[in-house]
Amino acid sequence: MLQQKITILNQLTELERIATTLETIGENWDLQMSLTLNLNLVLEELITNIIFYGFTDKDEHLIEINICFEDHKIFLTVEDDGIAFNPLLKEDADISLPAEERAIGGLGIHFVRKLMDTIRYERKNEKNILTMMKMVK
Repeated sequence: MLQQKITILNQLTELERIATTLETIGENWDLQMSLTLNLNLVLEELITNIIFYGFTDKDEHLIEINICFEDHKIFLTVEDDGIAFNPLLKEDADISLPAEERAIGGLGIHFVRKLMDTIRYERKNEKNILTMMKMVK
């Protein structure tokens, strides 16, 4: 099993570090570039939402990202101490409507659902834990 952990602050500047780390992981683990880019998109959407909406204060918070590769599966786990939020309860974005008629929000979760094969949410020890899996061909 290959494993990498990234601990970031709840700041948008950390997105660049995530992208760079994923690029290195992709090279080291011999992942297809398209998979690496999709994983980055998923994490960028999730982390951005956590930073913008997850905290009721302006304090520094840590967000943990675990990435594992085992048996042709990539697992991403994102853990934060923000307010309880289960993104799986969020209604799917209606992408059949023209952009100007769509409700604001929800596209990030839509991308995550489309790009990952399984998603599981739990609230444990005052933390949101989102675990996702993607099959690797």
